[in-house]
Amino acid sequence: MLNLKAKKIIDTKLNELSKSKFRSRFHLHKKEITYIDEKGLEKIKEHAYDFINKNLVPSFIPNDGSQTPTHNHPVFVARHATATCCRSCLEKWHHIKKGTELTDNQKNYVVELIMEWIKRDYEKTK
Repeated sequence: MLNLKAKKIIDTKLNELSKSKFRSRFHLHKKEITYIDEKGLEKIKEHAYDFINKNLVPSFIPNDGSQTPTHNHPVFVARHATATCCRSCLEKWHHIKKGTELTDNQKNYVVELIMEWIKRDYEKTK
């Protein structure tokens, strides 16, 4: 559960991202919604941590900017919608510098942001 300060930060960032023509065009589709229904949000969160640990946490990512697909998993869609798809977007939108490994706090922020976006977009389909 997020504390009030973290929730406010995430709410503010999601509001900012929703004003981007590019970021706001991403939404969960039937395949991703079905996947959430089958796996549950806790499993999706585990996947988010796995993906983030593999291709966002390291200080150097060889294929930075092209490592995140745009569909077929809720986390992939959310990463583009939340500008957490690559280190360049992370630096531009979240002011987390490239070239350094993400801290645990930064990693947790990214995952919580992704999960909040997923929850909100998922709820729109119900």
